[in-house]
Amino acid sequence: MGDISCSNGNEVNGKSHSLAGYRKSCWYEEEIEENLRWCFALNSILHTGATQYQDIALLDTKPFGKALVIDGKLQSAEIDEFIYHESLVHPALLHHPNPKSIFIMGGGEGSTAREILRHKTVEKVVMCDIDEEVVDFCKSYLVVNREAFCDPRLELVINDARAELESREECFDVIIGDLADPIEGGPCYQLYTKSFYESTVKPRLSPGGIFVTQAGPAGVFSHTEVFSCIHNTLRQVFKHVVAYSAHIPSFADIWGWVMASDSPFLLNAEELDLRMKQRIKGENRYIDGKTFSSASTLSKVVRTSLDNETQVYTEGTARFIYGHGTALK
Repeated sequence: MGDISCSNGNEVNGKSHSLAGYRKSCWYEEEIEENLRWCFALNSILHTGATQYQDIALLDTKPFGKALVIDGKLQSAEIDEFIYHESLVHPALLHHPNPKSIFIMGGGEGSTAREILRHKTVEKVVMCDIDEEVVDFCKSYLVVNREAFCDPRLELVINDARAELESREECFDVIIGDLADPIEGGPCYQLYTKSFYESTVKPRLSPGGIFVTQAGPAGVFSHTEVFSCIHNTLRQVFKHVVAYSAHIPSFADIWGWVMASDSPFLLNAEELDLRMKQRIKGENRYIDGKTFSSASTLSKVVRTSLDNETQVYTEGTARFIYGHGTALK
């Protein structure tokens, strides 16, 4: 649960002051688990607003720079979003022999498209986000992605990702799930289900196509929230599934992704590095061959959980990450 509190050092009745007026310090707080909250200082609140679907805020934080918050949940922060987006995009595109057409589910921030468009083989990127106001907001405020939004290879579609995929006859080399976390009562959890993967995603993949999705917290204690279940669900649909993770400082946890295909993932670290050199414009800051090899070598406790997971993600048996987002006013 995200919230902002401001204080001049003198609490009233044990509670911090509201945003009104001058305050010495201002903090963003998010409840990660029961009895555990993540809190950091703000320089300022740059913008807050509400769309038809969700509340949005752009915060200028002291430790992480500009941070995008949707429904009270931190989505990305300026200083470390490259870890998340390089991890989401590059392993799938590099394992594909010749990725030309890419479909992004969500991704309204623009960072996923930015990383995809660095690949020289890519001819077309369809970014489908349900919330036009969030996309416009990110276009206006996230300067780092303005070039990506202007790239002629990018086709921006405002629609529900399921409806858009089902309405299209074309297939894609890579489909990327850059969706909000599955939160109880939220709009996205149905896009993590076996039926969606089986009847909507897989039929829209070209032969040899690859699907990858962000899969929530993947830490020693947090990976059983949704990560292990999403991994097991994809194992029911695809022949080859790889789970991997990385530490995202602004998320205060290890984060997970799952990559799936009916074609095997055979590249070693050296082969991945060679493809990066041949295909990607500029240098990655985080992902290279050795980093991906390390990221996909999970700890014993997480590997054991993933091996033993039996739950399949369905509308009736959905798991959710902890907490609910709250509006930032």
